[in-house]
Amino acid sequence: MEIARIRSSVTISVVPEAKNGPFVFHDGWENGCRRAKEAGFDGVELFAPSSEAIRSLPVAGVLTDLGLSLAAVGTGGGWVRHQWHLCHPDPTVRARAVDFIKGIIDAGAEHGAPAILGSMQGRWGDGVSREQALDFLGSALVDLGRHAAQCGTVFLYEHLNRYETNLFNLTADAKAFIQKTGAENVRLLCDLFHMNIEEVDIAAAIEEAGDMVGHVHFVDSNRHAAGFGHTDFAPIGAALRKIGFHGFASAEAFPKPDAESAAQKTMESFKAFLTNG
Repeated sequence: MEIARIRSSVTISVVPEAKNGPFVFHDGWENGCRRAKEAGFDGVELFAPSSEAIRSLPVAGVLTDLGLSLAAVGTGGGWVRHQWHLCHPDPTVRARAVDFIKGIIDAGAEHGAPAILGSMQGRWGDGVSREQALDFLGSALVDLGRHAAQCGTVFLYEHLNRYETNLFNLTADAKAFIQKTGAENVRLLCDLFHMNIEEVDIAAAIEEAGDMVGHVHFVDSNRHAAGFGHTDFAPIGAALRKIGFHGFASAEAFPKPDAESAAQKTMESFKAFLTNG
């Protein structure tokens, strides 16, 4: 029987407005996939502006030709392009946000990939109380988790740092909230950059989250590639193996000093700390 292993992934952005964002490859879908394969990654994580944009790309053909998997698809294009989010005071905007995310879920599921809720979760304020915002978010997670299940995938909720949202910043709080809402088929995306800001002990937080961990953003303390900052990855890798994590560890990092260096350093760190050994 094959031993489950953590798989490696790297981010590709095809959103022009996100050209300065923390994505390793920004030079098109096909080029990004080729460079990912050359660097030794198992899969790619796609950040696209819409579900229509995903479907306009030769996703299946390129992945098949290169032997890559689609690790996940981001929904942040709805925020970058439209400023839509799930806690907006206008119910019309909230509905647009849900529809947009469902479209991304559908498009990713066609290739077996889960969708990520990050920036589109929003925040409370601007006329929306914390209680209202949590009600909006909880209802959306129930709905979106159910929709993802119907598509044959899970739905990933990414708890961000305090500078990006005032909803949930700690892994334990995010896990407890999901369980409280009764949302099924929702897993946590543990982003090591955010966790470095918020957690006392990243490895302990991952262990506590257990099988709720569905995806990892494998990145260093400065949002550069793993190995270009000061994060101690050894206990993190041990924690992921302890909980039996066998999803993707994806490089959502700035392409610094350049994309090739970021990809290479990520793979070096992945092999050093996240392989089963």
